Amino acid sequence: MRLLIFRHGDPDYAIDGLTDKGKVEAELLARQIRSFGIDEAYVSPLGRARATADYSLKELGMDAEVLEWLQEFPAQFDPNKADPETRNAYKNELKAGDDGTYEKRIVWDMMPSYFAGHSELFDVKGWRDSKLSKASNMVEIYDHVTECFDRFLQDHGYERAGDIYKVTDGNDKTLAFFCHFGITSVLLSRLWNVSPFVPLQFLATAPTSLTEIVTEEREKGIAVFRTLRIGDITHLTIGDEKPSFSARFCERYENEDERH
Repeated sequence: MRLLIFRHGDPDYAIDGLTDKGKVEAELLARQIRSFGIDEAYVSPLGRARATADYSLKELGMDAEVLEWLQEFPAQFDPNKADPETRNAYKNELKAGDDGTYEKRIVWDMMPSYFAGHSELFDVKGWRDSKLSKASNMVEIYDHVTECFDRFLQDHGYERAGDIYKVTDGNDKTLAFFCHFGITSVLLSRLWNVSPFVPLQFLATAPTSLTEIVTEEREKGIAVFRTLRIGDITHLTIGDEKPSFSARFCERYENEDERH
């Protein structure tokens, strides 16, 4: 079985849709979409992912099933539940109201100076008991998403068994997901058997990029999922379209025109 994960186009977060550039990116993806041999399509409930998928689905003459758990990974850090040292994970991002109460933050949007000193975040089990996780709903939401993902894979013939998958109905289908960077990192962490903070902190995928994962069954009835490519933007290269900077931060701190 083959899984194709497409990130949405360049986002306009204010309207949960696409920028003009994002629409161009989605259109360029749609021009290549037939080459992937997609059998089934699934999409996040969020507008920017659905708007991206619409271009490809129209080209394919297909509908996509909306999966709630494919939405952008919604876990949040609550600074009000954390000690000052843990709040430093978001020291450049924290905002407080007039009453001194801090606004919540996206849990994986932390400063490198923090995670560099907290190796437990990158431990496959240790991240769950970290101070950062305990001041968030990360574990609860991660478990919900991965349980939904495992049920999905089981329904398609691959049942989770420890760190591998039992093959109950092996197949050569190609399934497409139109979703987001954060949720893609979470799904990869489940398939790779690593902490979700590993891909969340060390990967970045451009809008409309493709991540491709396939099953490998070297022993009868036992499968693993192997990642063939991450963040492929060949369709943008063919269309002479520069990839969006979205999902990245400044390449150099002095680059004031890039996100800090």
